[in-house]
Amino acid sequence: MKVEDFNPFWYNVSQEKQTPPRKCKVLMQNIVPLKCPKCNNTHLFYKYGKDKDGYQKYLCRKCYHQFAPDKPSPKKTSKYPRCPVCGKSSFLHHDYEYYSNYRCSDKKCNHSFFVPKVTAIPSTSISKLSGKTNFKRIRYPVHIILSALSMFFLGKNSFRNIALILKTVFNVKVSHTTISNWCKKFAPLFHNISLELIPMLNLNSDEWHVDETVVKIAGKKYYLWFVIDSETRFILGFHLSPYRDSRQAFALLNSVRNLGTPSAIVTDRYSAYKVPVKSLFGDSVKHIRVESFKDDITNNLIESFHHQFKAWYNTKQGFASFESANNLIYMFVFFYNFVRPHSSLNGLTPAQVA
Repeated sequence: MKVEDFNPFWYNVSQEKQTPPRKCKVLMQNIVPLKCPKCNNTHLFYKYGKDKDGYQKYLCRKCYHQFAPDKPSPKKTSKYPRCPVCGKSSFLHHDYEYYSNYRCSDKKCNHSFFVPKVTAIPSTSISKLSGKTNFKRIRYPVHIILSALSMFFLGKNSFRNIALILKTVFNVKVSHTTISNWCKKFAPLFHNISLELIPMLNLNSDEWHVDETVVKIAGKKYYLWFVIDSETRFILGFHLSPYRDSRQAFALLNSVRNLGTPSAIVTDRYSAYKVPVKSLFGDSVKHIRVESFKDDITNNLIESFHHQFKAWYNTKQGFASFESANNLIYMFVFFYNFVRPHSSLNGLTPAQVA
């Protein structure tokens, strides 16, 4: 009787020896389902160490391709945005200071679109408001201050007339210089109030109207840019600048583009609006450039607002400085949006309609 009959663990060394794999290569059993991404092999693999990130590598015995199936595949992000029409890749056609012009790589599509450089676009003059953010350390009651502000921004009263009314009605003696300071210094306070109220408003409209007008600051000409909602008469934003170019239009439209989505933006024929509207709002928002007052769609709405603003502004005989002008204009816009009732809106304010 042979020895191997009694010992079940005896190996028959007389059989043909199989050549073992090289060091660090172990023949894998097909326990975990694997698949070679190159030749679709599903059962002939070697373990082949680990990669630099610590994931197990395998070697295909058919095509000798190395791969790590447990390693998450990196997401390839394109350097340029996809074409909004066909979804294919694009290339940079022209690069400018405030936007980039891309073109679709598909010659059949060949769509050209603009992408703004938000970090390069300047901020509006609203970000330069300065003053108090509360009523602390004020000698007079709050209702006296609010009454003086209402008389100044809702009517055509001068500071001396307001001081006389306060003395006559409330028996409170206030200097006209103090009232002038109130009208300027509380702009940041009312700006914080508007920032809390605006998210509750619905400013999605058919049309937003954009236009600019001229004001005088210390005898010099400045341009005041406005954006108004056609349905609610709400002033979405303004920008005060000594220049009238595309840079100012970029600053104004960039500050209001997140407040809502209009169907169209109405402007005059001034060419500075063309690129900002197209790059900031895309092809989904139509740009209507009116030519005369006889068109079906006109810019009369914002022209009417300019008449109201100029009626208040002309009593001031210009502004003394940029800082005071910026604060006073913002206060006028706040009272126009949130305090003043409009007869065209059935006695409601634009904020109540929105």
